[in-house]
Amino acid sequence: MARLTADEVAHYNEHGWVKPRWRLPADRTAAMKQALDELIRRNPGVRPEKLVSAHVEGDNGEGVRGSAAFLELARDPEIVDLVSGVIGDDVILWGCHVFCKPPVEGFETPWHQDGHYWPIRPLATCTVWVALEDSKKDNGCLRVIPRSHTGRQLHDHLHEDRQDLTLQQRLAPGTFDEDDAVDIELDPGEMSLHDVFMIHGARANTSSRRRTGVALRYMPATSHFDRSLRPVDGKTGVSVNFAQRPLWLLKGVDRSGRNDFVTGHRR
Repeated sequence: MARLTADEVAHYNEHGWVKPRWRLPADRTAAMKQALDELIRRNPGVRPEKLVSAHVEGDNGEGVRGSAAFLELARDPEIVDLVSGVIGDDVILWGCHVFCKPPVEGFETPWHQDGHYWPIRPLATCTVWVALEDSKKDNGCLRVIPRSHTGRQLHDHLHEDRQDLTLQQRLAPGTFDEDDAVDIELDPGEMSLHDVFMIHGARANTSSRRRTGVALRYMPATSHFDRSLRPVDGKTGVSVNFAQRPLWLLKGVDRSGRNDFVTGHRR
């Protein structure tokens, strides 16, 4: 089984992100790329950067027709074990977002913090960003600000009424120094993990190559996915419905005793 090494855990804790040595096997990556192409075919009216809750099969209630292949990926025991290395042995899957940036016109992802958007209290989540295709500087790879998670603080975000962004919230100027940014370049099948407070973003894809990452969202079961909260409701540029978002307890027990594993699941 895959596990983060002690050095990888230390890097995550210190810097807020890590690129593990473990990666998806080539055949699994190829199968997921086929699933991606089918997902895009199912959703001709949705920007490919905004394929939210792609792991919920069929009409997911958030404007996307999802695929069970992405749920299978999110539930992969080896990926879950990687996550356990940084959030503990009680793991809940609560989200999956496919960010597929087409060539030439792939949208920018503004600098932001994930926790600004999410109804989880106490705020704690690890995102696993799995590359299905090359994710490099020239086609808009993920960029992070190392150690920006250490204060466990959410900074002010400003709304941008633009249609060429994956998200319409951007960190306020002066919050951080962009010169500190690190580009996380990944080959197909490689992945990175990052903390919920980590400042990150991605440039637009103006290259001739498509760039796709699958963001798998996990929270420790010591936290509560509070469906009554509506962070930045309607202002993100992405259609979400947290009130009906399904949760999966993938490992351990619900330590909070407050999480709902029935809502959003079809009988």
